[in-house]
Amino acid sequence: MNDKTAGPAGTGRKILIVDDEPDVVTYLTTLLEDNGYATITAADGREGFARAKTERPDLITLDISMPEESGVKAFRQLQGEPATKGIPIIIVTGISADFERFIRSRKQVEPPAAYFEKPIDPEKFLETIRKILVK
Repeated sequence: MNDKTAGPAGTGRKILIVDDEPDVVTYLTTLLEDNGYATITAADGREGFARAKTERPDLITLDISMPEESGVKAFRQLQGEPATKGIPIIIVTGISADFERFIRSRKQVEPPAAYFEKPIDPEKFLETIRKILVK
């Protein structure tokens, strides 16, 4: 669990990073904070769901393949919970693009706001976040 706030020049928009890989969490935290975002982290889907309900982030980045509770289950829970249903979710995962097609084909859940395979392109990632947060 980690909480860091953006500097005075930042937008202060809060992003929850849910990933079990410490190197990915560090990379995304640094990338986002260097670009003016506040970050919160969670190591699995269960913790991510709980933090999303209490912290009410502006956006969530969510890994799919994690121990304890998968990102798929967390994704469904986040969309089913009234307090978190409207929070945009970006899937950031090492799983192939086949998974993107699968999740977008599910009728029970809305598709994610965006999907990125690891390793991410940082410029495209930041541009996508900017576009999502101005909606």
